[in-house]
Amino acid sequence: MRETEREPEPAPGRERWTEDERLLTRPPERVPPDYVEDAWRIFRIMGEFVEGFDTLARLGPAVSVFGSARTPRDDPMYAAAEETGRRLAEAGFGVITGGGPGIMEAANKGALEAGGESVGCNIELPFEQGMNPYVKTAINFHYFFVRKTMFLKYAEAFIIFPGGFGTMDELFEALTLIQTGKVRNFPVILFGRRYWQGLLDWLRRTMMAEGKIDPEDLDLVVVTDSPEEAVRVVVECYQRQLAEAAGTAGDGRGGFRAPARPLVRA
Repeated sequence: MRETEREPEPAPGRERWTEDERLLTRPPERVPPDYVEDAWRIFRIMGEFVEGFDTLARLGPAVSVFGSARTPRDDPMYAAAEETGRRLAEAGFGVITGGGPGIMEAANKGALEAGGESVGCNIELPFEQGMNPYVKTAINFHYFFVRKTMFLKYAEAFIIFPGGFGTMDELFEALTLIQTGKVRNFPVILFGRRYWQGLLDWLRRTMMAEGKIDPEDLDLVVVTDSPEEAVRVVVECYQRQLAEAAGTAGDGRGGFRAPARPLVRA
């Protein structure tokens, strides 16, 4: 932004403007667009990609776990996410989360206390959200789209607990990439049947009924209430990938990462 221009005040309830907001906000028509600032911003974006790739390139097989930051520690879903993180670590997988509280904290806690790799990919928000204390490898991002690339690129699966808009965003982006063949052999596991049933019913009765998706598109997800089953799905899919990749260089997703410890049955 030019020094002669004054940045607007943040919206009520927000402490500051974030880099995402600055990037995506279109200036009023009376203010000429600052093409120079937008062009130079690409270097900051590039730097975030480089930092993420450099930090996570040596990470073994891992699973991204999503869910609400508002989940309290006495919620049964917190306990389920913690157990899932522990079982993933015991099965040889690292855990990647958004690094915040709630479900993210629980999954990181389970992984860390079981001796596994615990990764937090935090994001700059208009209000403060610190990294939870159970993150072993921490990366801070300014741009959502860079962060989302890391969640997908370095994961073998998504396990998605009840959450809000951000959780839904991750879910449908993964389904879109699988449906369009951008990623393959990538399990998407929804945890909590009661929470997800309404959405699944709507997808079937409305979206599929009107021909917006194909019946087989609904086969892209697994729904469970069991941490044991969730981890078993991940392990079995990964073992199939290893078997299919034997003697080859991989399937185009950058090859297969060797497990940090021997894979075991969940």
